[in-house]
Amino acid sequence: MISLCMIVKDEAASLPCTLASVQGVVGEIIVVDTGSTDDTVAIAEAHGAQVHRFDWTNDFAAARNASLRHATGDWVLVLDADEVLLPQTAQVLMALDRGQPLGEVAAADVLAVNLLRLELGAPQAPYTLITRFFRRLSEVSFSRPYHETVDDAVAALQAQSPHWQVVTLAEPALHHTGYDPAVVMQRGKFDRARTIMEGYLADHPDDGYLLNKLAALYIESDQNAAALPLLNRALEQAGALDEITRYELHYHRALALASQPEQAAREYQAALAEAVPPVLKLGAWINCGSLKKAEGDFEAAIDLFQQAIAADPTLAVAHYNLGTAHRARGYLDEAIAAYRQAIALDPNHAAAHQNLGVALFKLGQLPEALQAFQRAIALYDTTDPATAASLRQGVAKLGIPTGLLAQTGLV
Repeated sequence: MISLCMIVKDEAASLPCTLASVQGVVGEIIVVDTGSTDDTVAIAEAHGAQVHRFDWTNDFAAARNASLRHATGDWVLVLDADEVLLPQTAQVLMALDRGQPLGEVAAADVLAVNLLRLELGAPQAPYTLITRFFRRLSEVSFSRPYHETVDDAVAALQAQSPHWQVVTLAEPALHHTGYDPAVVMQRGKFDRARTIMEGYLADHPDDGYLLNKLAALYIESDQNAAALPLLNRALEQAGALDEITRYELHYHRALALASQPEQAAREYQAALAEAVPPVLKLGAWINCGSLKKAEGDFEAAIDLFQQAIAADPTLAVAHYNLGTAHRARGYLDEAIAAYRQAIALDPNHAAAHQNLGVALFKLGQLPEALQAFQRAIALYDTTDPATAASLRQGVAKLGIPTGLLAQTGLV
């Protein structure tokens, strides 16, 4: 049996979707509530959950471990209320629960499963790999008060009993909305995360994992100067850290060094050298490619963008950047093809429509160019009216016959 373990607080808006995604998958639902004042508890109970109260102590690991103590299944699936389990992954986990092998690994040897989470609202580096499905054993518990994980406990068990295996699923397993910038700001996650991590690091100053996570938080809030010392301290112990943490350290250091392009590019290359799943490298490929394009090395930029596309052909921003690199070196047909692919994947990509219009205009394809400009302006009107007005004025100055402009409503 699979036990779903959750910790929640005021999640009435999103919890129903999460619980619906595990219907028929889990045998029990354990919900630890840390002080909800909305309908969260009632919704959980209506879905058959066992709800347990927990006094919040600014420690996510403590709350997670409380949920584990109430579980009775052979396996534990951990979800947050802003995540949903995808159907294809549900089938894989249920097969493992029935004793079927996971790939080439016998079910009896599987200790934990790494799940690939798609971060909705984070288009450039949209994937995270997390250990959210594991065998229910007393030795497996969460550590660290924020960005809590069972990875340390899993590694300790593997060191004691080498037969234990951790399997990584290649396909996306979860959808997550919690890192959408609007959601983060609305719910005050920045301040809470900073307070918890700074407090923990005061007592554990050399925890490379949390040094990296706190530095990432500083970078998100435009505090690069505060992030760099943390990243440097963590990199001093890089050999003792796992590959994903090392990748993130170099990636975050590159972001923090954005004002120094040469150093940033070296950090991106160091990140790309780490042996992590290709989909986790998307941000480094795209950012490094943009740096190469900015310095005029278009071939290197195109190669980096194409590697990102090979890792995830559905990533619209990679196709868009590939188009900008082709256009910069004068390959307009290739640029147009890339822009159109970006638009096919993300029809609301205003910049792709705008740049498609420019490339089509340069080739003399005026009606098509005007259609692209019209779509870009319509999209900008809802998100960035100033850019919409500027683009409308720019199109009017291109010398396009008034009749054509009138047909598209641009005059």
